[in-house]
Amino acid sequence: MPTLRRERILLIKTRFYPRFKMAFARVQSAQTHLLTPRLVSVETDISFGLHSFSIVGLPDKAVEEAKDRVSAAIKNSGFTSPKSKNQKLTVSLAPAEMKKEGPAFDLPIALSYLLSSEEIRFDPNGKLFLGELSLDGSLRPVRGVLPVVNVARNKKITELYVPKENAREAALVGGISVYGVSTLSELIEHLSKNTLVPEKKTKIEKTKNENEVDFSDIRGQETAKRALLIAASGGHNIALFGPPGTGKTMLARAFSGIMPALSEKEMFEVTSIHSVAGVLDGAIVTDPPFRAPHHTSSHISLVGGGTYPKPGEVTLAHRGVLFLDEFPEFEKRSIEALREPLEDGIVSVSRAKGRERFPARFTLLAAMNPCPCGNRGSSKRCICKETDLARYERKISGPIIDRIDMWISVGPIAHETLRGKSKDKENIRLRKAVETARNIQKKRFAKKSISLNSHMSVRDIERLVRSAEDAVETLEQSAKALGLSARGYHKVLRLSQTIADLSGEKEIKKNHVLEALQYRPRVFS
Repeated sequence: MPTLRRERILLIKTRFYPRFKMAFARVQSAQTHLLTPRLVSVETDISFGLHSFSIVGLPDKAVEEAKDRVSAAIKNSGFTSPKSKNQKLTVSLAPAEMKKEGPAFDLPIALSYLLSSEEIRFDPNGKLFLGELSLDGSLRPVRGVLPVVNVARNKKITELYVPKENAREAALVGGISVYGVSTLSELIEHLSKNTLVPEKKTKIEKTKNENEVDFSDIRGQETAKRALLIAASGGHNIALFGPPGTGKTMLARAFSGIMPALSEKEMFEVTSIHSVAGVLDGAIVTDPPFRAPHHTSSHISLVGGGTYPKPGEVTLAHRGVLFLDEFPEFEKRSIEALREPLEDGIVSVSRAKGRERFPARFTLLAAMNPCPCGNRGSSKRCICKETDLARYERKISGPIIDRIDMWISVGPIAHETLRGKSKDKENIRLRKAVETARNIQKKRFAKKSISLNSHMSVRDIERLVRSAEDAVETLEQSAKALGLSARGYHKVLRLSQTIADLSGEKEIKKNHVLEALQYRPRVFS
C-alpha cells in the first residue's frame, strides 16, 4: 500500500511539474584540515518541494555563502540558476564530522548541481575540483592547493582542476594532470570537448637570496658577525642585546642573507604550510622563511591557536628564522610558549574543538635592550627604576635563557669606524661557509632524521661527537665554575661541534670549547 501511494504521488508531481526531476550527483573536492589535506565528497540532491538551497556538513560562513555565489555564477555562465526553479536543493559535504572552511567548494558545488540537474554531462570519476567562484563565473585562487595535490595523487585522482593562479603551485607535483581554469564556462566546455591543455610540471628555480642588507654594510660588530655565522651554520638560537642604535636589527636583517637555500623536500614542506596559511608568495618557497612579528602581536598569532587551531608565526618560520625584536616586550606567556618549539621543534595547540601539533623547527633570533630605557651599561644615563628593571628581567625566565645557545653583546660603535668604506659583498662568502659546514653535518647525520648540530639529542652527542682530551677537561672545569645545567652543558658541546665544522676539524678542540663558552648567557649582568 505505501509503495502504491508513493508511485501515485510521483505520477502527480511529474504530471503537474513536467520539468521536475529527482536527481543526484557527486564530485570530488578537498580541503586542508589544520595542516592535513583530506578529500571531501560534494553531493547534490534535487527533490520536489518549495524552493530551498541548503548546505550541510559543518560549513562555516564562507561555505554557507557559496549558495549566492554559485547561483549567480551559474546564471552568468549561461545556465539556469538554482534559485529560478521550484525545487529543494541539498548539498552535502562529506565527511560530515569535519568542519568545512573557505570558498574552495564553490566550483565543485556548481558542477555537482549542473550534473544532478542534467544541464551538463561528464564522468566525475578520477577528477578533483577546487576554486572560488566570482559572481560572473570567473575563478579566484584558493589556499592550500599544494598539500591537496599530494593526497589527490595518492588517492588515484588523475585530473585536478584549480584556478589559473594556483596552477603553477599545483604543477610542482608530478604524476597527476593539472588544469588551470579561468571561468566556469571554460571548464564546462572542456569537460565535454576536452579543450584545455594540462599545465606543464613547474620547474623549481632556486632564487638567489640577495638580501638588501649585506654584512659589509655593517661597520664593526665583528663578534656579532662571527656569532651569526656560527648560528646559521648549526641552526643555533641566538640573542643580541645592547643599547639602541648599535645595529641589532640590521644584523638580524643581514642574517637571512647568509642562510642557504632549502632542500627540495624542505621546499615542499614550507610551501605547503605557507599555502595553507594563505601567505604564499609565488609558486614555491626556495629560501628559508624570515618571520619578524611585532612585539604587540597576540599570543595566538605568534604561537597558533583559535577556536579551530591554526598555525602561528612559529610555524610559518619552520625551516627558517623567527626574528623577535624587542624580545622582552612580547607577552610573557608568548615567550614561555617558546619552550616547546625551541626544545622539540613542534608546538602543541589544544582547544575545545581541536588539538594539533604544528611543526616549528626554526632558528630563533632575538634582539633586546639591556633595560626599558636602553641605556643600562652604556655611556648614557639609565633612568629606569629598580622596579622597572626587575619587571623587565622577569619577562625572560631561566628556562628560556637556557634554551638560547648564544648571547651576544652588541655595543656602541666608534664614530671613526662609520667613516670607513664598504668592503666587498660579504653575504656570498659567508653563505658558502655556511653551506660547507652544513654539508659536513649532512654527512654526519646521513643515517639520522636530523641535519643540523643543534638538533642532536644526548645520545647523538655521545655517539657522533668526538672531542680532544684537553677540550673535555676544559668543558668540565668550566661547567663547574659557571654552574652550567645539563642542558647548558650539552648546548656548549653542540655549539663547539659547529665551530669545529666551520674550521674543518674532525674533532672538538680546546679553542672551540673556549669560543663556545664565551657565548653563554650574560644578559642583564
